[in-house]
Amino acid sequence: MAEKLLLFVFGFCLTLGSVRALVCKCNVCQGGNLTCITDPEGACYTNVQRRDGREIYEYGCFGEEQLQPKGNPFRCHINQKRAHLEAIMCCYENMCNRDLANEPHLAPPPPDEGLPLLVQRTIARQIQLQEIIGKGRFGEVWKGRWRCENVAVKIFSSREERSWFREAEIYQTVMLRHENILGFIAADNKDNGTWTQLWLVTDYHEKGSLFDYLNHSKVDIPGMVKFAFSIASGLSHLHMDIMGTQGKPAIAHRDLKSKNILVKSNGTCCIADLGLAVKHDPINDTVDIAPNNRVGTKRYMAPEVLDEIININHFDSFKQADVYSLGLVLWEIGRRTTVGGLCEEYKLPYIDMVPSDPSVEDMKKVVCCERRRPEIPNRWHSHEALRVLVRLMKETWFHNGTARLTALRIKKTLASLMTREDIKI
Repeated sequence: MAEKLLLFVFGFCLTLGSVRALVCKCNVCQGGNLTCITDPEGACYTNVQRRDGREIYEYGCFGEEQLQPKGNPFRCHINQKRAHLEAIMCCYENMCNRDLANEPHLAPPPPDEGLPLLVQRTIARQIQLQEIIGKGRFGEVWKGRWRCENVAVKIFSSREERSWFREAEIYQTVMLRHENILGFIAADNKDNGTWTQLWLVTDYHEKGSLFDYLNHSKVDIPGMVKFAFSIASGLSHLHMDIMGTQGKPAIAHRDLKSKNILVKSNGTCCIADLGLAVKHDPINDTVDIAPNNRVGTKRYMAPEVLDEIININHFDSFKQADVYSLGLVLWEIGRRTTVGGLCEEYKLPYIDMVPSDPSVEDMKKVVCCERRRPEIPNRWHSHEALRVLVRLMKETWFHNGTARLTALRIKKTLASLMTREDIKI
């Protein structure tokens, strides 16, 4: 009421004097005034700052002399280096800065800055869910909208609380961010009145999983190399320990498969679903194993995992198991790679050797006892890039984990392919 009365008085006085002026919302004005008046060539502004995990809004006026250079004033610019800490928006009509449409938005923090819990919860409450884009044993994945951007929201069932907590914990590991690892935005729990929803908010990739993509699309040789290199890069970064006060522990995925890899719009991939991941503690040389009952996907399990002889006290054992799974993913990509217009239909690894939903015993018989591996089509030997892929696959499938290549070695071999004249990436 007081604000309306002030506006009426200001408008009446300004009209009497035949002088136009600009009236703005203000919360920093002396005397506790709710509005401020500036000259007609001035501006109203809204400024938002992030302080201690909270967003603080400031409203006020700029006079014409403060808006230099004219037509593009510095005061109304957002400093891109500080856009995650402070943002401003100017507008030029009476009380326009009380309109939500004219409120500036802070940018996400830089890659290595973790979002405070309060900010994460603020984000989660601003998201509008739009449609289900996936389901799994953990719950559902939704496409959502946040600040005019698409996001993915993984909603865990309450019985999967440990998986939700673990995945959120892993994603917030210092220096984990990488272009080939799914980008984390926020974690939150929301009470919908009936039960508690456990949310994990991440970047959204409209092309979906590598599994879905390969089912309906073929790839050419450059596309194959980009897929393979980007996945190896992501896994190599996970496996790498970075020493220092802001270092990163080595992490093993433990459930690497084409359904847990997403295809990005630029033709590369990123690794997702870190709910089963384990971390290495280099100081005590111990393995931080997630306290949940989930196991990896049987079809992609390494021989030592199927046989239950993996040394869980030795972190490299988990990395070696990841590399075996990576080899199976490379095989899936190879089948859909066209040479001379030819490629194979999409198939899951071992689909011709085990039932559609194999048991551990089914996989043990084929992988451990018979020591069989997916078949390599003859045509793959007709192109150098596919021959390299075949060689890499075979060196990831050794029965003995210590004989397998490392993710870094695979990444470097694929990187050399990307520099070849006949493969234009």
